[in-house]
Amino acid sequence: MKNLEKIIAEKLLKIKAIKVQPSNPFTWASGWKSPIYCDNRKTLSYPEIRTLIKIELARLVREMYDEVDVIAGVATGAIAQGAMVAEELGLPFVYVRSSPKDHGLENLIEGDLKPGQKVVVIEDLISTGGSSLKAVEALRKDGCEVIGMLAIFTYGFPVASEKFKEAKVELTTLSNYEAVLQHMLDNKQIGETEMATLQEWRKNPSEWNA
Repeated sequence: MKNLEKIIAEKLLKIKAIKVQPSNPFTWASGWKSPIYCDNRKTLSYPEIRTLIKIELARLVREMYDEVDVIAGVATGAIAQGAMVAEELGLPFVYVRSSPKDHGLENLIEGDLKPGQKVVVIEDLISTGGSSLKAVEALRKDGCEVIGMLAIFTYGFPVASEKFKEAKVELTTLSNYEAVLQHMLDNKQIGETEMATLQEWRKNPSEWNA
């Protein structure tokens, strides 16, 4: 039986939530050139995949963090997934904005959060880890204890691993870059030359030149 990371990789590729095209790179918002693009919001349009992701994230919370009080989603990509996981577990849900609202209560965290509560953060995608850990910082400033983070997919950049280590945040993902590349190679969707290009990109994505 296929393991989970391969199953998720296969499904993300099938619905084109992940696109890989080393010969025609994407340009990220950061300006980086990239042979891969991941948009896990697409999973919300596919009930079977949406449900699988919800069930597996909830299973990980149960197995790893039975002391959890609250599920937090990171805006905007993980609000829906986080809410579904909280619903599956019967837990309260909040979400963390990228910046405070500029009107009303000017909230950075939306929902009812109490100091001392133990929080598991849900993310859709981990790239450099910056925005994800900014959410962790906001939750900690609010007096909560972040006991872990779960995400659908990670590129596995060394810089992200270092940031999570420094922030003392345990990260677990359903799938990853290696699983995507291996699935494509096994199914002859990419060749050895393209595989080498894709592996080279991840070593130093900010400096990579197609």
